[in-house]
Amino acid sequence: MPELDRKAASVFAGKVVRKDLVRKVKVGTNVPVFVLEYLLGKYCATNDPIAIDAGLKVVNNTLTSNFVRPDEANRAQSMVKDKGKYTLIDKIQVKYLSDDDKYWAELKNFGHKFVHIPEHFMREYDRLLMGGIWAQIDLRHQYDEEQKGKRSPFWIDSIKPIQLATFDIDEYRGCRSEFTTDEWMDLLLRTIGMEPSYFERRVKLLLLVRLLALCEQNYNLVELGPRGTGKSYGYQELSPYTILLTGATTVANLFYNMASGKMGLVGIWDAVAFDEVADLQKMPKEVVTTLKTYCESGTFARGKDSLSGMASIAMFGNTNQPVEVMVRSSHLFMPMPDVIRDDMAFLDRIHFYIPGWEIPKMRVEFFTDHYGFVVDYLAEALRTLRKHNFTEIIDRHFSLGSHLNARDEKAVRKSVSGLMKLIYPHGEVTKAELAELVELSLEGRRRVKEQLKKMGSFEYHQTSFSFVDKETREERFVGVPEQGGRDMIATDPLAPGSLYTASVDDQGKVGLYRLELGTSPGTGKLKIAGGVEGAMKESLQRAFAYLQGQKGKMGIGQQFDTTDFHVEAIDLLSNHVPCECGIAFVVAIYSAIKRQSVLAGLVILGDLSIQGNIKALRTLAEPLQVGMDNGARRALVPLENKRNFLEVSGDIVERVDPVFFSDPMTAAMKALGVN
Repeated sequence: MPELDRKAASVFAGKVVRKDLVRKVKVGTNVPVFVLEYLLGKYCATNDPIAIDAGLKVVNNTLTSNFVRPDEANRAQSMVKDKGKYTLIDKIQVKYLSDDDKYWAELKNFGHKFVHIPEHFMREYDRLLMGGIWAQIDLRHQYDEEQKGKRSPFWIDSIKPIQLATFDIDEYRGCRSEFTTDEWMDLLLRTIGMEPSYFERRVKLLLLVRLLALCEQNYNLVELGPRGTGKSYGYQELSPYTILLTGATTVANLFYNMASGKMGLVGIWDAVAFDEVADLQKMPKEVVTTLKTYCESGTFARGKDSLSGMASIAMFGNTNQPVEVMVRSSHLFMPMPDVIRDDMAFLDRIHFYIPGWEIPKMRVEFFTDHYGFVVDYLAEALRTLRKHNFTEIIDRHFSLGSHLNARDEKAVRKSVSGLMKLIYPHGEVTKAELAELVELSLEGRRRVKEQLKKMGSFEYHQTSFSFVDKETREERFVGVPEQGGRDMIATDPLAPGSLYTASVDDQGKVGLYRLELGTSPGTGKLKIAGGVEGAMKESLQRAFAYLQGQKGKMGIGQQFDTTDFHVEAIDLLSNHVPCECGIAFVVAIYSAIKRQSVLAGLVILGDLSIQGNIKALRTLAEPLQVGMDNGARRALVPLENKRNFLEVSGDIVERVDPVFFSDPMTAAMKALGVN
């Protein structure tokens, strides 16, 4: 037996089950997973193949004979009457009726609301009165004509809970200490049916993020990605405390029914998940408005009353385009229905956006054959942990950067708290492990903010999320991989002839490029790589024509005439924004000829006319923001843009040093650090 299986079976004896057996039986029968896992744990708790085969036969026979289906309710009642006694598997819930001064049990699939039950069962299994449990029930038929009040012929003799009837959170947290972080993450992933050996650590973490809504109160989660990645599985199979909705819903169903006076789904369930969010297109505007208020504060108004709920909200949807296309042409909320997508205030309430395109489509080999928790045990653990709070644990070692507003900080803290409950429920976490959680949480929230910035122009411009080490005062910036926000501008000097440049188009979109200039012996010709076209190609040609006339004055005439130049532009953001980069090209040629690198962390802005007149940028704030987000420490800026510094935020001014120039030669000299 593998080491992790052995440890899991030893430390959590009776609370783990082989997941391949669950799949084997699940294919042929439509029963809750926890019912299957209970039976498998009872009859197949061995590694002996012969014993497992025999156990599987018992499980299948038990399900065939004892599991009550809703459409077989009348037949099951008749069977109990004919046989006098019968054992069945059903969900049992108990209510106390003051009129009778008596407890009555309701068997859901059996179809009877008034079944006699001894009072001692309520003391033994308190969950009978709080939503009910699935159980193996010994039922007896006995009709008493002298019985007063409600008459019922059905009596319960014994109950064997299939779901956990009690749960010890201290035991769960104590047992967590027996596992390393990697072992615990693998055990959690095997619980949801995945084999962790096929996934990198980042994918493991993203798969676990899906469960945050199960353990964190009032948490708002979105995942958009390709079909077939198992987005909604956890809300369908892992917990009896969640509900998965498909299609539009109403205010009465989701929040509060004023006609009946009953709470809606957010007051009943721990998490409400919307599958296939594109189908919510027809959802009434009133639902979106009420949901927006609820996602912010957990409260909502119905009639004269203000009500509250603890349910988390999760939304899952499919993308129909590659992420590169969405990033380039629109934004990452495009698959959402109009009623949600067009409401930026609603989107701003999302705490984490899971990049579903990073999670591979489920294949047969991804399903585990090893031990994982009985799902009901994990569900109970996550539900109990909802009452715990880890939102302040960040403050042990870190503080959050200045770009995070109150809503951003709330989102990050809730995400970190949820990840702590999942991975470190015992509260023992190292500084490096906590940093990993903080970074992931910042990324998930920044992805939301970046899309809002695209949709709302510069209103949401502060997206340079970071956290600061309290001990070393080191500030770490966190980007989103699909938008290139991970220090794409190197802090080390590039090779001579290579540099970074940025430009902004008339719609405020910023292009970020790395120019790479190669030289070879020749006669002063320019060769532009394929893919460089339009305004960028024209800008390069103008700058080259200017250099041909000014090479003597710049002191590079001889080298220029005996060299051929090959230029390539790498689109770092993959957004195909036309880049007017004449000044950057002049600097690149000067750098290549002088065989001297430009300053490290420098981004060059500005263009020039064929006569060498400097063209200022349309706006300064956006390209400097993008430059800073991607690691720029200084920027070469046209002198004419100096007045635009009034529109630049204070953090950019602090982190990116402006270097002004008034002519191409000055730009080249300052870029190389000559003066």
